[in-house]
Amino acid sequence: MHSLPGIVAVGYINEAIDEGNALKTLDTLLLPTAKIKDVDPDCAQHYQDVLYHAKMQKLMDSEIVSKVLWLDEIQHAVDEANMDKDKAKQWVTLVIDVNQCLEKEKPCDILSHLKSSVSNTNDIIPECADRYYDALAKAKEHKSKSVSTEGSWLKLTLQDKYDYYYNIDSKESSWVTPESCLPKESWLMAKEIEAFWKGHKQREAYIRRRQTFIDNTENIVKIQSWFRMVTARRNYLSRLQYFRDHKNEIVKIQSLVRANKARDDYKTLVGSENPPLTVIRKFVHLLDQSNLDFQEELEVARLREEVVTKIRGNQQLEKDLNLMDLKIGLLVKNRITLEDVISHRTKLNKKKHGEMQILNNTDSQGIKSLSKERRKTLETYQQLFYLLQTNPLYLAKLIFQMPQNKSTKFMDTVIFTLYNYASNQREEYLLLKLFKTALEEEIKSKVDQVQDIVTGNPTVIKMVVSFNRGARGQNTLRQLLAPVVKEILDDKSLTINTNPVEVYKAWVNQLETQTGEASKLPYDVTTEQALTYPEVKNKLEVSIENLRRVTDKVLKSIISSRDLLPYGLRYIAKVLKNSIHEKFPDATEDELLKIVGNLLYYRYMNPAIVAPDGFDIIDMTAGGQITSDQRRNLGSVAKVLQHAASNKLFEGENEHLSSMNNYLSETYHEFRKYFKEACNVPEPEETFNMDKYTDVVTVSKPVIYISVEEIISTHSLLLEHQDAIAPDKQDLLNELLELLGEVPSVESFLGEGAVDPNDPNKANTLSQLSKIEISLYLTSKYNIGDGEAVDGQSLMIKTKKLIIDVIRNQPGNTLTEILETPATTKEEADHARDMESRAIIDSQAPEEMKHSQSMIEDAQLPLQQKKRKIQRNLRTLEQTRHVSSKNKYQDILNEIAKDIRNQRIHRKLRKAELAKLQQTLNALNEKAAFYEEQINYYDTYIKTCLDNLKRRNSRRSIKLDGKGEPKGAKRAKPVRYTAAKLHEKGVLLGIDDLQTNQFKNVTFDIISTEDVGIFDVRSKFLGVEMEKVQLNIQDLLQMQYEGVAVMKMFDKVKVNVNLLIYLLNKKFYGK
Repeated sequence: MHSLPGIVAVGYINEAIDEGNALKTLDTLLLPTAKIKDVDPDCAQHYQDVLYHAKMQKLMDSEIVSKVLWLDEIQHAVDEANMDKDKAKQWVTLVIDVNQCLEKEKPCDILSHLKSSVSNTNDIIPECADRYYDALAKAKEHKSKSVSTEGSWLKLTLQDKYDYYYNIDSKESSWVTPESCLPKESWLMAKEIEAFWKGHKQREAYIRRRQTFIDNTENIVKIQSWFRMVTARRNYLSRLQYFRDHKNEIVKIQSLVRANKARDDYKTLVGSENPPLTVIRKFVHLLDQSNLDFQEELEVARLREEVVTKIRGNQQLEKDLNLMDLKIGLLVKNRITLEDVISHRTKLNKKKHGEMQILNNTDSQGIKSLSKERRKTLETYQQLFYLLQTNPLYLAKLIFQMPQNKSTKFMDTVIFTLYNYASNQREEYLLLKLFKTALEEEIKSKVDQVQDIVTGNPTVIKMVVSFNRGARGQNTLRQLLAPVVKEILDDKSLTINTNPVEVYKAWVNQLETQTGEASKLPYDVTTEQALTYPEVKNKLEVSIENLRRVTDKVLKSIISSRDLLPYGLRYIAKVLKNSIHEKFPDATEDELLKIVGNLLYYRYMNPAIVAPDGFDIIDMTAGGQITSDQRRNLGSVAKVLQHAASNKLFEGENEHLSSMNNYLSETYHEFRKYFKEACNVPEPEETFNMDKYTDVVTVSKPVIYISVEEIISTHSLLLEHQDAIAPDKQDLLNELLELLGEVPSVESFLGEGAVDPNDPNKANTLSQLSKIEISLYLTSKYNIGDGEAVDGQSLMIKTKKLIIDVIRNQPGNTLTEILETPATTKEEADHARDMESRAIIDSQAPEEMKHSQSMIEDAQLPLQQKKRKIQRNLRTLEQTRHVSSKNKYQDILNEIAKDIRNQRIHRKLRKAELAKLQQTLNALNEKAAFYEEQINYYDTYIKTCLDNLKRRNSRRSIKLDGKGEPKGAKRAKPVRYTAAKLHEKGVLLGIDDLQTNQFKNVTFDIISTEDVGIFDVRSKFLGVEMEKVQLNIQDLLQMQYEGVAVMKMFDKVKVNVNLLIYLLNKKFYGK
């Protein structure tokens, strides 16, 4: 425990230390109450430094609570400072004695001087005195040469932080740097002196030890050998036991190492520009076709056929349902007979119960109905459609040779059929190449100004949009827009009306409803007048705020879902932007992006936002519909986004919406970035991994499902526009068309016996047969045949297959080494065994997936003969510059490596395609189920109409039983009118070559026939019957629907169609 005076002294000392005043610190140390011993006033500065350093150390220690130095710690610091002082004096003495000895050249004194400063005198070896002297003298001489001016001060550093100064002339010492301190630079300092004799001592010890080793070399070698042997044996046994204890882990590590090696080899195969043969050999087995490959290919083909058939069936059902919807609508408006609706219902029910499936049965009535002599024609058609499919220029030119209405129908049927609605990667790739070629052709030949793309209706753009809206039943728009559109529709409180006049009228109606009195406000007002009412302005501002909020949601959904956009649509947007820029190099980036926006937003997304029920964006039940308020909400959002996408502000008649112009500008910049990024997609070759050898590597041949009618129609169009499509007489298309000859009829295409010549319904039967779909397995006319290959590409493929067979069984570092080295007996036997296994697998493959006869024959050759054939083929290929012997035929090895990579990717894509096709088929089945539900809904409606009709009174002219036939009908009485009376009613407008005052002499008798909806009209002049004409109510309704207001009867009587229908309904149907 410290006494109270001692504690006070501690406080004074710590306070002095903190102030940094050495004299004050000395005074506090000398206080009697502190009881600090051995305090030397000459060391005041050093005491301050040591105490300050000790306190700093204590402050930095977070575990010590007290942050002051206590008396024992202060005494310890003072003792340490005193030891530093003694050591400094000792070193000063050494430096002075040694340097003076060297200057006076007294070697005999050097030993005594060194011993006086060393605690252990045994460290100084007397025998080395001369050597000590010589080394120190030499060092001092060397140091003196670089000194020009020097003083008399020596500087020593203790503990690497405290400096001590000593003047050799005045014997003055200091712990603070003197004012005029010139160092004695020519003298050796204490550390230099110590380093010399310590280094010499170590050298001497090393020399003695080395001599001992030299004297005992033989013994040392024996000891080392024994020790190494024992150590090695001990390490080996320990390692062996370690392996036994960790056997499972070692196996896993070995597997990992092998896997890493295999991965590195595969990276070399994939990433190296010239992969070595040794690496290719390790992966050549990936080119083998297994039973699983064949099964998956067959499953893909089956699903693809089912998907294409389902798409066509759904398209036909949709057309028929639209027509049924129209007919029921006309019925409701008294514009059509019920029997016509019933007739169309019967047609729908037949299709629902399988008639369409019968018409689409390709196996039973398609290929099997072709006679043997027609097979050659069929093969030529396969080659023709392969050429059309893989060379897009023909179809691109054909599209623009036809009128737009005809080309649109041709695209919707034949072209999409030719590419199987892009049901797999290959066909989507080829369809995109067609779109690209056709779009570039259209821009090149038909676009004169940048804005033509926006203001016009480009054929290719229309086709691209139609296709990407879900031709395959995969509606990307549904994923893109469904959540946000459904949210808007489900918000029952949301009302957006930005039309001031409509808002005004709704407000007036609300006032009258609430008060029960007629409003004194005018009902018909202009936009400007409506905006003068504060209530209208307030309601309009609420609508605008709701509009901005909802539009923002739709915009965020679109912007955040960029990756959901179909790749094909984004690629065509890229082609469109580049093609326009190429033709109009002065077009700004903004103009180009507006055109992209016109495609991506206005044409693709905008209609789906306005009418989500028409584009499968939302699920609708049979008979369900979107309300007018919901439709207006969606239309308002679409209008704002359309203005934003085209950077068009609200002006003119939309001036009342100008408060949204800032929002439009901000949205445009977001759209601009979105459109720019949407165009940033790779080329189809990279995306789909396609090249000129793809069709050769794949197991199955390309197949399309096309009707006889479409084949004949395409043949006819190609012949009609042959000169424009293929002007070169040597063109392969011309060669194929010449082989096919004239366009066949359906009967001649199918062959004799397809239709009974005596069949009274022959025309109807042929019409049905023309809709039969057949499978065309597409092949190139110049595929590898049974003889020699016809070109370098085919020879390259054939040679690659031979090389694969050889390198599989014979190792080597280069291809030339393998070809020049004779095969061993074992290698020949292994090769023969492999070929037998392959023959068994090939025999189990479906017919369309089997190899050609020439490849089968090549496969059976012995290994040595294959090598000779490879050498012959390589010489030929070198002449055609496909390969080179200078790089040891590395080019063909690179092609094999590429085939291996493509085969792996193809398998991966095939699995993805299987899942995609199944998903597509499920979506198509759901759509078909919806159509069937719609048919059932219409069926119920028509049955209700029939039930209501049966309960009507007997004066109605139509009585129908369940089958829609007239039953027990009373003949309606004839109706007679004079021309003057009909003219007065407005039904008759005029009669050629007859004055109005003579109309009283003309009479018309209108008589209902036994056929429902058919009327006989007889005309008489002065009682003499002149002519008779028959009217069909359905023809009149069709004319009314098409907007035809006036028609002629008897080639001279002009009548008003609408009033004539009204007259017939009133007189014969009681309507």
